[in-house]
Amino acid sequence: MILFSTIAKIWYSLPLIAVVSLCYGATRHEHLREIAIHAIRTCIWVLGFMALIFLVVVLSGYWI
Repeated sequence: MILFSTIAKIWYSLPLIAVVSLCYGATRHEHLREIAIHAIRTCIWVLGFMALIFLVVVLSGYWI
């Protein structure tokens, strides 16, 4: 039951990831197309990294 209450809090990270990706892309590029491409790449990278950390935490929970 605890997992269901924390899943709702995970949705708060999506706007934060989008804003951070856009700001990071805007500091690297000047054109809107390049900013958008860089933001999408950064967003995918951050989500992948978070998924990897989540997987490690879940697997370590089964290990112990």
